[in-house]
Amino acid sequence: MSQSPLSCEFITPDWPAPANVRALVTTRVGGPCKAPYDAFNVGDYVGDNLADVAECRRQLAVHAGDTRFHWLAQVHGTTVVGPELDDGVEADASISRVAGEGCAIMTADCLPVVLCDREGTRISAVHAGWKGLLDGVIEAAVREMDCAPGEVIAWFGPAIGQCCFEVGAEVRGAFMEKLPQAAKAFIPSPHRSGERYMADMYLLARQRLEAIGVGDIHGGGDCTCCDVGRFYSYRRDGEKTGRMATVIWFDQV
Repeated sequence: MSQSPLSCEFITPDWPAPANVRALVTTRVGGPCKAPYDAFNVGDYVGDNLADVAECRRQLAVHAGDTRFHWLAQVHGTTVVGPELDDGVEADASISRVAGEGCAIMTADCLPVVLCDREGTRISAVHAGWKGLLDGVIEAAVREMDCAPGEVIAWFGPAIGQCCFEVGAEVRGAFMEKLPQAAKAFIPSPHRSGERYMADMYLLARQRLEAIGVGDIHGGGDCTCCDVGRFYSYRRDGEKTGRMATVIWFDQV
């Protein structure tokens, strides 16, 4: 956890990215937003005061050296876009090869993934809810990076943990149809009887990356639903909650 000059707490990835590649995840600590969105909410579609949201995004851009982040209209799909498109395009991942043009996604339980190549010439941010993860949004982002999968480095930001993410048998079965070893990412639910399972999003994402040849994978382990003080959580709080940002950019210094 790092403290920004603007008194907001950000999470900095511990990963072997090239020196010119920077990334972070915002937390809900600091910022101007009022309850129930307190305090650093970047989601402009959740009912929060838009001026407060804009200020949070401005502070984030300043912290990143006045990088321009491109904010997507996320739809739990597999579309990947470049930074040349306007904000608000429907997509769940973006890539950049240009200094000053960063990638951003928003989450409140879904898995945020950042990617870069070993040379520091390509970056990507991916919003992987279970539907997008199932349909291949991470694989789509790796393809759009247009480099060998073995040259890609990945880091997982905070997402809902297996302790809190209960799903039905149909979700487990759908993942196993894509990749049989996905069975290892599900355990029977202790909360309800019947065919209910606790899903490990981090393991599911790792399996999908490894299956296409990406082996340099870092991060994971937090639970957004459990940690009320640091993270927003849709499953915990419902619609009246904010969003964290996961961003990646090129250091222009």
